[in-house]
Formats: sequence, structure tokens, C-alpha cells
Amino acid sequence: MKQSKIMVVDDEPITRFDIKEILKEKNYQVVGEAKNGEEAIKEAYELDPDLILMDIKMPKVDGIKASSIIKEFSSCSILLLTAYSDDEYIDQAKKAGINAYVVKPVNEKELNPAVEIALQQRANHLKMHKKIGKLEEKIKERKIIEKAKGYLMDQQGFTEENAYRNMQKESMEHHIPLIEIANRILASHSK
Repeated sequence: MKQSKIMVVDDEPITRFDIKEILKEKNYQVVGEAKNGEEAIKEAYELDPDLILMDIKMPKVDGIKASSIIKEFSSCSILLLTAYSDDEYIDQAKKAGINAYVVKPVNEKELNPAVEIALQQRANHLKMHKKIGKLEEKIKERKIIEKAKGYLMDQQGFTEENAYRNMQKESMEHHIPLIEIANRILASHSK
């Protein structure tokens, strides 16, 4: 199984070190780190991590703003590690699409489950996007098949059922997908 790539973002070097040690003990691959939101955006773009552990209060760009920018170009999960548990921060985190929120000080018992859940959310998200892509492709193909069927009905006087059966028959006889038959019919029509 592919090892997950994780990036750690915190303005405190000791905190970054401690988090990286916890992650390395669990055999996670820490691919990068940053000390502020601005660096986090740049590193996330270059490293394409699966998960980013990010502090909220940092210089230059805070963690929530950086997260919302990263979410625009990346499919990574983001887990906020912060000393702030105010409702205001939680609401902002939800709006930014944050996958998990852990209040500092953090220990291994709290961090590991949060990391696992955030990584699983990413995997589920990617799987769902793939399914959506396949469904969109099927809808697109269905529209082409319907258009070809309509052409056969108009030009050859077939009923809807006969037009479809004719296309199916040709598909089976020549071992060609139905969409290819539909494309051929439409291509011959456009000549």
C-alpha cells in the first residue's frame, strides 16, 4: 500500500518537531513542513501531500485562510491542530472545508485517530470523484446514443425500439461498444 504523504505547518519549531516525531513513529511519510500559511500554500502546491496538519494562528497567512486557498488546487485533507476551540474558529474551519480539528496540546493517542480519519476522508472523496466522473461519461454517452437513435428514427423511419435494437444488433455482431456505433451513425449523418 502506498504510504501517505503528510506535511506539518506550525510557526513553533518545537511543535513541528514533536508532531513529526509522532507521525514518524507511526510510519507516516512527512514530506515537508512550513512555518506559516504562506509557506504552506507554496509547499502544498509543490509537494502535493495527502494530508496537511496545520496550526491556525500563524504569521503572514493564518491556517484557515491558507487551508481554503490550498483546497482550491489540492485534494488533500487538512487537519487543524490549534490551541483555539472557539465556535468562531470552528465555523471558519467548516466553511474552509477542514477535515478534522484537534485542540492542542496534542498527544499520540489523539493525533493518530484524527490522522487516520482525515486520510480516509480523502480516500472516500477521491473515490466519489472518480464515480462522478464515470457517471458523467455515461450520461454523455447516453446522449450520443439517443441522438443516433433519433437520427435512425428520422432518416430510416424506425420506431424508437427498432432503432435501438438495430444499434444493439450491430454492436453485438461486430463486437463494438454501442457508443462507437452511435458515433459512426452520427459521423455518417454529418457528411
